Amino acid sequence: MSEIADNLAVVRARIGAACSSAGRLPEEVLLLAVSKTHPASSVSDAHAFGQRAFGENRVQELSVKAVECATLAGLQWHLIGSLQTNKVRALLRAKGLALLHSLDRSALADDLQKELATTESSLAVLLQIAATGEAEKHGCLPDQAAKLLLHVQQSCRRLSVCGLMAIGPLVGDPRPTFDLVVALREQLRKASGLPLATLSLGMSGDLEAAVAAGSTILRIGTAVFGARS
Repeated sequence: MSEIADNLAVVRARIGAACSSAGRLPEEVLLLAVSKTHPASSVSDAHAFGQRAFGENRVQELSVKAVECATLAGLQWHLIGSLQTNKVRALLRAKGLALLHSLDRSALADDLQKELATTESSLAVLLQIAATGEAEKHGCLPDQAAKLLLHVQQSCRRLSVCGLMAIGPLVGDPRPTFDLVVALREQLRKASGLPLATLSLGMSGDLEAAVAAGSTILRIGTAVFGARS
């Protein structure tokens, strides 16, 4: 087996153990292999070992890899990085785009809505929450999330808000951050009437804490593909 196949086996075992400890089923948690800065050949290697969902930080890189990997069956692409409004059209043209994790402002929602309307299509999105208070992290502040969600519900009917995404702290215990997002999800559920079933929480270093908190998508990069180039 390739190194990537070995890594995937290790990560899947970690997820399985974390789910067992949390009293959850492994199939409740999606492993999103974050392939940013790694070549399309690495995506192909992971695909050969059963991986289908891949995440990218940048629109240009996602678009290029979507073309390079177009012959691989069943690929799902997720954009997990911050999205600039001038990249909306390019993103929506990417084949296999399944989910945007980083909706964080009404202006972006409006631009997505406008572009989607031209093709009469729709897009699943997550609200990115800036839950750690760290200035370098993108996202909507927790106390602004209800306002953003209401705006999307009222004005952006081609966007389907499926849940929330957040990044844990650079240092320290990630669980308080994850718990904050879970609690916010419950508030937004009650206010909006939406199920908001998806929680994109956890990366290579904190996946166990994320699974324990209730994450349904784990964004795993280095533990699958190795150090970024």
